[in-house]
Amino acid sequence: MAPMATHVISGAGSGIGAAVARRLHARGDDLVLLARDAGRAKDLAAALPGARTLVGDLADPDRLSWAFSHQALPDRVDSLLHIAGVVDLGAVGDLTPKTWRHQLNVNLLAPAELTRHFLPQLRVAQGHVVFVNSGAGLRAHADWSAYAASKHGLKALADALRDEEHGNGVRVTSVYPGRTASAMQAKVHQQEGKSYDPDRWMDPESVATTVLTALDLPRDAEVTDLTVRPGR
Repeated sequence: MAPMATHVISGAGSGIGAAVARRLHARGDDLVLLARDAGRAKDLAAALPGARTLVGDLADPDRLSWAFSHQALPDRVDSLLHIAGVVDLGAVGDLTPKTWRHQLNVNLLAPAELTRHFLPQLRVAQGHVVFVNSGAGLRAHADWSAYAASKHGLKALADALRDEEHGNGVRVTSVYPGRTASAMQAKVHQQEGKSYDPDRWMDPESVATTVLTALDLPRDAEVTDLTVRPGR
């Protein structure tokens, strides 16, 4: 990807998203970081000097359009990187609609809405949409129903978008990481009642490398689906 490409990134505050943002920032690319509120936006801007921010709460996708109408969206978008996500485990017999809705909003509906907003710029730039999915987006296990459903839906969104936008030169990649050392993984272990040892899992930097590999692939090729698992 050419220098000074513009990337819109959700989830840049921690884990894989933070690793991707640091790498793109270090090579001089232009970043537009999505933050849930003004305080979070200030923290992101301080961590990555020169990065721009957009405020919008992914937990409330119905209000993203209103939020963006009061802010300046980037004129150019070379990539849209969907990396934010939430997880709440529980058996089907115990999960409430509120828990289902929160995960579907953040993990599926908000990425669809963000994509809708930035598609015009992505088409002009012949850009790239990357969905950081999960191994749960390919197979669901006990207690993972709501999260896995949101990620299975995200795969469907990516697959449909790829078919729709191929003729416009927009590339679409789904990345399916296994367990990655992050605050989210610590929360998962807590919910599972297990001790958390980050050394057992992938470093976010390793997953960031796979994302950048897909972004930097020459234009004659497209990574559609990429599964990356812990090597330990």
